[in-house]
Amino acid sequence: MKEKFIRFMQGRYGVDTLNTHALYLVILLLIINIFFNNMIVMIIGYVLWALILYRMFSKQIYKRYQENEKYMQMIRPVSQFFKLQKTRLSDRQHRYYRCPQCRQMVRVPKGRGKIIVTCPKCHHKFEKRS
Repeated sequence: MKEKFIRFMQGRYGVDTLNTHALYLVILLLIINIFFNNMIVMIIGYVLWALILYRMFSKQIYKRYQENEKYMQMIRPVSQFFKLQKTRLSDRQHRYYRCPQCRQMVRVPKGRGKIIVTCPKCHHKFEKRS
């Protein structure tokens, strides 16, 4: 049975980030539907589920790849923000500042008092407390 499924999936697109996030949205909509019992929410959930299945079993790999790339470009600022927050929380030995000129993130060591920070991107110098 496993071999039949593997042969069936050959040449098909499969799962990507867009499908995964859409699946999370479907699960959320179905949970919301349990509490509010709204027909519109249920229909939206089922339509999204059908779209996920269509994308997963599609043989138009290049088109699905382009769709996923557009989606990844749309969510890139949000994912970068959460990645930076995770890094800030886990890195206790450094402070993070933005360059006032080019908005580049700069990491400086903690506990050095007032220091002059040089941006690695635009070489602008600014004073910060570490």
